[in-house]
Amino acid sequence: MNTLDGIIDTVSAVHPILPLLMLMKSHGRKLVAGSCIGGMKETQEMLDFAAKHNITLDVDAVPMYYVNTTLESLLKSDVKYRFVLDVGKPLNKK
Repeated sequence: MNTLDGIIDTVSAVHPILPLLMLMKSHGRKLVAGSCIGGMKETQEMLDFAAKHNITLDVDAVPMYYVNTTLESLLKSDVKYRFVLDVGKPLNKK
């Protein structure tokens, strides 16, 4: 107890944070932040709603090995769709 300098909690499910805070060193700065996009339940509801009403989004799935070129396009405002990094593909061209 009271030995950690920091905790990054990325669990998307609802869970108690007090046990985590109890692990932090005493008298230190504590910051709790959240996301305004909702959790897994809200995300699933949004996807179900979009599917039911045939709402789609145009995206450009970019493999990780292409990320530098993608960033250059963003800096030049040379984009047509929202970029999504495809982390499921290999990091290099094969």
